Amino acid sequence: MKPATPLFRTMAWLVALTILSAAATAGPREQARRLHDRLAGVPPTNAVLDAMQAQIAGGDPRAAADIAMQHKAFYNVTLKNMVTPWTNEAQTRFAPLNDYTATVIGLVRDGADFRRVLFDDILYVADGPAAQALSPALPAYSNDNNNHYEALERRGVNLGDPGLLRARAQSEVTGLPSEATAGVITSRASSHAFFIAGTNRAMLRFTLMNHLCRDLEQLKDNTRPADRIRQDVSRSPGGDSRIFYGTCLACHAGMDPLAQAFAYYDFDGVEGEAAGTLSWNGPGVTDAFTGIRVKKKYWINSSNFVHGYITPDDGWENRWRQGVNAHLGWSPSLPGKGNGAKSLGQELAYSEAFAQCQVKKVFRAVCLRDPTTASDHAAVSTITGAFKASGYNLRRAFGDAGVYCMGN
Repeated sequence: MKPATPLFRTMAWLVALTILSAAATAGPREQARRLHDRLAGVPPTNAVLDAMQAQIAGGDPRAAADIAMQHKAFYNVTLKNMVTPWTNEAQTRFAPLNDYTATVIGLVRDGADFRRVLFDDILYVADGPAAQALSPALPAYSNDNNNHYEALERRGVNLGDPGLLRARAQSEVTGLPSEATAGVITSRASSHAFFIAGTNRAMLRFTLMNHLCRDLEQLKDNTRPADRIRQDVSRSPGGDSRIFYGTCLACHAGMDPLAQAFAYYDFDGVEGEAAGTLSWNGPGVTDAFTGIRVKKKYWINSSNFVHGYITPDDGWENRWRQGVNAHLGWSPSLPGKGNGAKSLGQELAYSEAFAQCQVKKVFRAVCLRDPTTASDHAAVSTITGAFKASGYNLRRAFGDAGVYCMGN
C-alpha cells in the first residue's frame, strides 16, 4: 500500500476537524439525533426527533432521553446486548434471550431498585396481557429449558412493553423456596452457566465480574488468613509451597469464604447441553456423598490437602472488608457475613463498587467507549451519585449517560 500523500493527509485532517467542530457546536436537533442514536441505536422518526428537539431546546435533555428510551430497540438491542454477556461463561452477546436478561430488562424498564437483581425473590416472565394475546401461545416457563424466552425473542416484540414481561416471585415461578432465591444468581440461565459442574467458585467469580467490575486477579490479597480454603486446593502445587503462598492463597483466602454461600446449590445437567435444572438442598435434605446438606462438589479432591477446610454449611464471610479490598465500599449497615446466596447477593449489591460498576457498563454501552478523560471520569462519578439518589434506577443512568455523550 502506498503511503498517504501530503494532500490526502491534509484533507483527512480537515474532515476530522470539521466533524469535531460540528460536534462542538451541535444544535438541539443534532443533539437529539445523536442522543437517540446512542440510546436506541437507530434513527428516530421525524415526529420523535421534533419532540426530542423541543425538550432539549427547552432545557430538559433528560426528558428527551426518556423519549428515546421508548423505542423498542433500547430494550431489544442496546440493553439486551449489554446484559447477555453476563449470562454465559463465554461472555458472548450472541446468546438467546433468557430469564437473567429478561429480569434485568424488566427491572430497568420499571425503574426498580437495581440492587434487587442480586438478592430479591424476583423473576420476569412473559405472561402479561400482551404476552397472553400472542398467537400461537408462548411455551410456559420451564425449569428445564429456555424455550419460553427463545420463543418470545423470535416474535420480535418490544421487550419494553409493560404488558409483556411481568415481575413475578421467583419462588412462585420455579418452586425454589423464597429463602433460596437470589435474583439473577438463581435464575436458570445463571445456574446453567455457573453452577454446572465445577466447585461453584465460578458463580462468585462471574458475579464479581458482571456486577462489581472486578475479576479475581484484581482482588488478590495474600494477607487474608487461609483457614477457610477448601481441601481441593493443593498447598504445594507442583511440589512448591511458595506457589500457594505467593499466588493461590491471594485469591482463595477471600474467595472460598464467600463462595461457601452456594454450598447447597448445583445444576443437574450435562455441560454443553441445553437441558438441566437448578437443584438446592433444603432443610432435611442430605447429599449422598457428604451426608449433610452441602453438595458433593464442595468436598471433592479432598486428598489434595486433607487438612484443608471441610465445608459444613452455607455460612459465608466477607474477608475483603479488611485489607486492600476495603476500598470497594462495603455497606456498614450489613454484618459482612451470613448464610446462603440471598444475603451474599445483598452484601455485593450494597457495595459502592456495585453502583460504580453499573454506571461504567452503561457508559460503555451508550457512549461506545470506556471513560478515559478527566471529564469522562467526572461524569461517571456524577451519574453514579444520581443513580444512587434515584433509588438505584438504572434507567436514569442510561438517560444521564446519553445526555453526556450527545455532545454540546
